[in-house]
Amino acid sequence: MEKGEYRLRKEDVEDLAVGAAILGTGGGGDPYIGKLMVTQVLEKGKEIVLVPPESVPDEAFIITSAFMGTPVTLIEKLPSGLEALRALEALESYFGRRADYITPVEAGGLNSTIPLYVGGLSGRPVLDGDGMGRAFPELQMVTFHLYGIKATPMSLADEKGNSVILDTIDNFWAEKIARVVTIRMGGWASIAIYSMEGRQYKRAVIPRTITKAIEIGRAVRDAKKHGRNPLDAVLDVTRGFKLFEGKMVDVSRWIVAGFAKGEVKIEGLNEYRGKTMKISFQNENLVAEVDGEVVASVPDLIVVLDLETGEPITTERHRYGYRVSVIGIPCDAKWRTPEALKIVGPRYFGYDIEYVPIEERVKKAGVGG
Repeated sequence: MEKGEYRLRKEDVEDLAVGAAILGTGGGGDPYIGKLMVTQVLEKGKEIVLVPPESVPDEAFIITSAFMGTPVTLIEKLPSGLEALRALEALESYFGRRADYITPVEAGGLNSTIPLYVGGLSGRPVLDGDGMGRAFPELQMVTFHLYGIKATPMSLADEKGNSVILDTIDNFWAEKIARVVTIRMGGWASIAIYSMEGRQYKRAVIPRTITKAIEIGRAVRDAKKHGRNPLDAVLDVTRGFKLFEGKMVDVSRWIVAGFAKGEVKIEGLNEYRGKTMKISFQNENLVAEVDGEVVASVPDLIVVLDLETGEPITTERHRYGYRVSVIGIPCDAKWRTPEALKIVGPRYFGYDIEYVPIEERVKKAGVGG
């Protein structure tokens, strides 16, 4: 075993499903689906090995494994997992080289677990890091892009056996073309993308996101076991802020160009009674407002939790009547540079607001708990 390696256990998978969905800010796919897939791999006697980024040799060949598409379509059309293996094999065949390591692209319910499934079945170790530290809806919205790493050549594979290789002039074109292919594949596809060497990965990665997700999920589980408030546990481990508490009273959702866009309105309860929160989302939660005043925005994390259990509620699960807590978590520092905000800030998504770090917003609005 290499220094710092960790072999995943079944209880880790349970915690990861919760923690990754919290970091996924409402997106990244249904955590329950990913949990089942990874658990099946472990039950087959396969090992899933996590490796810290700093242990990766400079010359190692790394491929990013992920799901792409509209999370709501997964409710009606479940993946088998074999699509992800076909996508990996297609890209390896293109390069004529076997990947030494698999890495996640983001921290999200399904997209934190797909690489573990692929790594376990194919016998490849999985790197404990990703390119977002949260979830974002577009392919170029990764720290790998910020460090000049190309998304393509990339592969896409569906459940029917189709696979496609794309090679584009830049990462924005990779997003545009792959999105169209994904729609034609039925709303989602498995992808293999952002191939790179170890030296590139170590510079660009947001490290330790898988183990961070496990830590968050474990904190929720321990809090419930010992009769403590799971919300407080999440805030402690993430250094987050409580933004609101209330009941979902209206949900609008529509599919546009392969994205699930919408809004959810929450009427305040307890100390927030008489106030209303609106959260706008595009796969992930993007902007949160209380009575018209912005209290959090991308790239900071906006997370909706079940008021009683502390379990995360993804955007495709928003429903009238849910009683929820909404928290905000500071994003990784890599996303707070002017260059990064051009591709993940609120203006990129069409909101006419400036990005202000959540620590400053909650202090001004007086809503942080």
